[in-house]
Amino acid sequence: MKRKLLVPLFALLLAVGTTATAFAHGARVAYTINMTVEIQATYDTGEPLAGGQVTVYAPDDPSTPWLTGVCDEEGRFTFTPDPSLPGTWDVQVRQSGHGDIVHIPIGEGMAVTGGGGFTTLQIVLMGACVVWGFAGTALFFARKPAPSPRPEPAEGYRKESA
Repeated sequence: MKRKLLVPLFALLLAVGTTATAFAHGARVAYTINMTVEIQATYDTGEPLAGGQVTVYAPDDPSTPWLTGVCDEEGRFTFTPDPSLPGTWDVQVRQSGHGDIVHIPIGEGMAVTGGGGFTTLQIVLMGACVVWGFAGTALFFARKPAPSPRPEPAEGYRKESA
């Protein structure tokens, strides 16, 4: 019985472990700062997030949108932040359940380019967690149920013969 379970489990782990690209609900947002900030939003596959809804939040009020707009056909959106508001500007891009948010420092020590997304270590850890979850689930359902104890007859009970 164990061998019957281990072969499909091994095949599943091999399939999950050798998958080169995962197509999920992720997106990537990169930015460049000149006098304006230009973002480029793409799906994890590299396809542009055309028509993605953009919301820009200023550092002085991160709960209220400072600017809203839409990405062009190439997933690009450009805006000019208010120079009197130095700090970290948050730009959120969303479309049909896909999206990302990027934090852009404006003012002293500002970055020239950057981007959001996951690091390689984060991706490896997420993959390991998925494999661990599949293995745990398979082992849970493969276990043998504990034998149920038979109830003892009540005292004074006699089995009568026919």
